[in-house]
Amino acid sequence: MTCDDVRAALSARLDGEDPLAAPAVLDAHAESCPGCRAWLTHAEQVTRLVRVQAVAVPDLTASVLAAVAADSLAAGRTRAAARAARRQVLRVAVAVAAVAQLAIALPVLLAGLGVTVDPHTSREMASFDVALAVGFALAAWRPERARAFVPVALVLAVCLAGTSAVDIANSTTALVHEVGHLAAVVQAGLLWALGRVSDEPDRRPSTALLARHG
Repeated sequence: MTCDDVRAALSARLDGEDPLAAPAVLDAHAESCPGCRAWLTHAEQVTRLVRVQAVAVPDLTASVLAAVAADSLAAGRTRAAARAARRQVLRVAVAVAAVAQLAIALPVLLAGLGVTVDPHTSREMASFDVALAVGFALAAWRPERARAFVPVALVLAVCLAGTSAVDIANSTTALVHEVGHLAAVVQAGLLWALGRVSDEPDRRPSTALLARHG
C-alpha cells in the first residue's frame, strides 16, 4: 500500500467508516513511516477539535444593557442632586442680598434716615434700590426666572463700577465711600450663577431602558 492509500484508509477509520484494510497493516505502516505518522497525529487532533461540542453561552446582552442604564441613571441622579444643592445655596445667597438691600433702602425711603444730601435724590435712589431688591427676591423665589434679571444687574454693576473708578480717579470721592458698590457686583454675579444653574438641562437618562432590559 502506498502512503496515499494508507492515509485514505486511516481517514476512513477516523470517520468511523470501513478502512478496507487490516488495522494491523495500517498501524504498522504508520509506525514505520514518519510522514504518515505525523499525518495521523495531525488528523487525530483535527478530528477531536471537530467533534468537541460547542458550549452553550448565555445571552448577557439584556443584563449588560440594564447595568449600563442603571449606572447612567445613578450618575444622572448624582449630578441632579449636586445641581439642586448649588441652586439652593445660590437662592439663599440672593435672598440674603435682597433682604440686606431692603434693610438699607427702606429706612431712607420711608423715614429719610441717614440722608446727608438732597432728600429727594436720596429717596429716588432708595426707590431704585427697593425695586432691585424685589427683583432679587423674586429671582430667589423663582430661580428659573433669574436669567431675566441678569441684564439689569450686570448693567448696574458695570455702571457703578465704572463711575466709582472715574470718581476715585478724579478725587471727587473716597475709596471707602465706594466700597458699598461692590455689593452690586456681588449681587450680579450671584444672579448670573443662579440663572445659569437653573437653566442647566436635566440629563438624567430615561428609565425606559431599564424597563426594556430589566
